[in-house]
Amino acid sequence: MSPKEQKPVIAVVGSNMMDLITYYENAFPRIGETVLGKDFEIGFGGKGANQAVAAAKLGAEVIMVTAVGDDLFGPLVRKNFEEQGISSRYVKIVPGKSSGVAPIFVDPQGRNSIFIIPGANHYLDPEDVTRARDALRRASFLLLQLEIKMETTYYAIELTRKLGIKTILNPAPAQKLDWEKLQGIYLFAPNETELENLTGISVTSKESIQEGIERLLEKGLENVVVTLGDKGAMLGNREGFQFFPAYQAKSIDTTGAGDAFLGALGLFLAEGKPLEESIDLACAYAALSTEKRGTQKSFVKRQEFEEWLANASQKSETW
Repeated sequence: MSPKEQKPVIAVVGSNMMDLITYYENAFPRIGETVLGKDFEIGFGGKGANQAVAAAKLGAEVIMVTAVGDDLFGPLVRKNFEEQGISSRYVKIVPGKSSGVAPIFVDPQGRNSIFIIPGANHYLDPEDVTRARDALRRASFLLLQLEIKMETTYYAIELTRKLGIKTILNPAPAQKLDWEKLQGIYLFAPNETELENLTGISVTSKESIQEGIERLLEKGLENVVVTLGDKGAMLGNREGFQFFPAYQAKSIDTTGAGDAFLGALGLFLAEGKPLEESIDLACAYAALSTEKRGTQKSFVKRQEFEEWLANASQKSETW
């Protein structure tokens, strides 16, 4: 068996975006106001692509099913996948449509606000997933998000259920869901804002997060992990709840940290690590990603991550 065949295989059916990142000082401009920004960068992003790249950098073979437009960004996105070791075979080109873009605004504290313009991502169809069926059956985990149309997301869940592949669903951006079609997924992974949008419970404490998780479990979900930014993450299932403190990091930009977490989580699970250990390692990888600017460009390879982790420490569990 070749080294490539020995890699854990992760599948991603999801979005890609060109990130247009503005860094600003002081306040965000009001309506009708023009202010000077601090800096600007262009990078490769999109929740699906970000998670795919994080998993690939950590050592996974990634099957990526996505769509780009026939604009100037499309070839760049395909080339980026290939440079990251991800085949562009299942990257659909949509004639007459723009590729997805994400204008991102980062404040002086490294916090981000994001607009999503899906473009070609909304033309990723169930037939495109079917076309990748033979490749998908090799994967042990599927990563899904909600930046493509729901019809395709639900179809991917149904298909991979039949193929015996475990699914991790990141319900971002939050929207109304058909819970019946989510039955059988392995892990549901919202952040605290998405948890509040999905359950109506204001996230103000560990107890409120547990209440929100309980509401999701009542809908028939097996495992729920809520990412909590610089606080860490919380897992809930039939066995109860477990809190995972965040790791200390010199954060300058949190853009893409949630995707770093999910890509890493899928990789560690595919390697056979227990869910709890995988979540803890994913928290560390996400923390490290905030020490660099951008999304995919802030994700590091396995050796650099392990060297950082050897000297890393977790934060206090106090809120």
